[in-house]
Amino acid sequence: MTAAHAIRIATARISALSLALAMLWPVLLLGPGTASAQPPRRPPASASLEGLWTNVSATPLERPAPFDGPTTTEAQAAAFEKSSAAAFNNADVDDIGGRQTEWWETGGAMLRIRGQIHTSVIVDPADGKLPYTPAGRALMEAARGARLAGFDNPETRPSSERCLMGGSSSSSVPTLPHWDNSHYQIVQTPGYVVIRMESGRDPRIIRLRETRHLTPGMRPWMGDSIGHWEGRTLVVETTNLNPGEAYKSPQPLYISPNAKVTERFTRISAGEILYDFTVDDPAVFARPWRGELLFHASKGPLYEFACHEGNYSLPGILAGARHDEQVAAKTAAGH
Repeated sequence: MTAAHAIRIATARISALSLALAMLWPVLLLGPGTASAQPPRRPPASASLEGLWTNVSATPLERPAPFDGPTTTEAQAAAFEKSSAAAFNNADVDDIGGRQTEWWETGGAMLRIRGQIHTSVIVDPADGKLPYTPAGRALMEAARGARLAGFDNPETRPSSERCLMGGSSSSSVPTLPHWDNSHYQIVQTPGYVVIRMESGRDPRIIRLRETRHLTPGMRPWMGDSIGHWEGRTLVVETTNLNPGEAYKSPQPLYISPNAKVTERFTRISAGEILYDFTVDDPAVFARPWRGELLFHASKGPLYEFACHEGNYSLPGILAGARHDEQVAAKTAAGH
């Protein structure tokens, strides 16, 4: 073998090896199931979201009648907080399993963000109202009607009655305060942020090393959440929403399965997380709308949410509907 021939063979082998490495490099860099070569960005230690939190507030999702602007005064806030607590704690509705003497958590202070008292969770549109289209409002009303009348099949009952999710979107997206069990435990690692809700059972897992959502046919109860850090803020995009979680009472709020919800969690102090979210749902709303909440540090504890294991209460719910139907039929027959 001549020297020139040996050089040509070595050059060919080096070229083949270089080509193989070029083809393999994206796999080594990305790993399975990812779509971006960008490594996950980590937040500074002071931005940690870990801890036990609660988002209970007297500020409603939509702006109520007593207020005519996005913010209010301390005196007006105190009057609203007092009247809201009085209405909720009305003794006439304190029956068994009722309100103030059981486990209910509601009311408290209105939202105070950036030194201003907010009159609604919704900050955009400026009127503090959900921007339903006529078609979207019809979807919401139909879903509410089905909930009020759907007692023929256990699977038509709300996910909260079936012990699948917490009520009022407390364990869904966007994450809103509930009447009870509104505590959240947050744990984070380089690859995941996990939110364990007191209302409901399953933890919400946010994947930080993914950029691609699940296929359209896969729709977890909490949707599919992928996130990344932008400095001190965790940005989470959730799609693939479950149709069974579209209607959320008592707002009433309807978010279609094909909506996209973008959340931003920012630790703004030792005891507060600013929660900013945007709902983009052209099937229901005339425009994207945005809200802000605060998560406050809590001493806890985070109680077990046992609900009614095995859906033992659902036979009673359905049997009660059958009883009401029998009474109505006898009344109509003149008995």
